[in-house]
Amino acid sequence: MRVLPLLLLIGLPLAVSAETQPPVNLEPLPPPVLNAASDSGVDAPEISITRQTEQTIEEYRVSGRLYMIKVTPKVGPPYYLVDDQGDGKFSRQESLDSGLGPPRWIFKKF
Repeated sequence: MRVLPLLLLIGLPLAVSAETQPPVNLEPLPPPVLNAASDSGVDAPEISITRQTEQTIEEYRVSGRLYMIKVTPKVGPPYYLVDDQGDGKFSRQESLDSGLGPPRWIFKKF
């Protein structure tokens, strides 16, 4: 009695896969866009990495203007120096997370 359901479970996927044929009207995919920022007229950020004995410094520039520095010390978490106003004054941020997140309210627990 248990053999019949087992045979049906084994035979069904085989029958479905045997009937599947690829569509006839397939077209090739377009070539991938390697740098979408340059195509849209927006400059891609330039990143320069400087490795020192105690830390690694990554400088982010757009159109030659420095807007963010990421400092990764050998010991400890990385931190960021960000020019928010564009006036050359950098403020330290521990992460780039804005602190906003999706609401996680519980309406009813089951």
